[in-house]
Amino acid sequence: MTKGFKDYIAAAKEVVGEVDAEAARALHHSADVAFIDVREPTELSAQGKIAGATAVPRGVLEFQIDPSSGAHNRVFSSGQKLIFYCASGGRSLLAAQVAKEMGIEDSVSLAGGYGAWLQMDGPVESVD
Repeated sequence: MTKGFKDYIAAAKEVVGEVDAEAARALHHSADVAFIDVREPTELSAQGKIAGATAVPRGVLEFQIDPSSGAHNRVFSSGQKLIFYCASGGRSLLAAQVAKEMGIEDSVSLAGGYGAWLQMDGPVESVD
């Protein structure tokens, strides 16, 4: 194997900023910020999500970011700061990197992911 997941994560960390759970919580109700959950639907159903977050599985992210796609999600053209998160922070780093590569400069990853959010009792909601 030439390149492993740790190499991809390290490369993403070079270009993507991270925000800790405390700072993310302070931004949670800001109209200028959107939380993007990139976990799989089964994870969302089992664990819930950050209250108000937009769920976009990592596997379809590029289609939902691209405004020329029929699957485009308007949150990606909203001009809001995007805080991507997953379970522990790896997938969200990769997602924020893709968003930056696709022209969304104000994209960061939630350090520690949903786990860190839960540890500080951040507001969550169930997903059906």
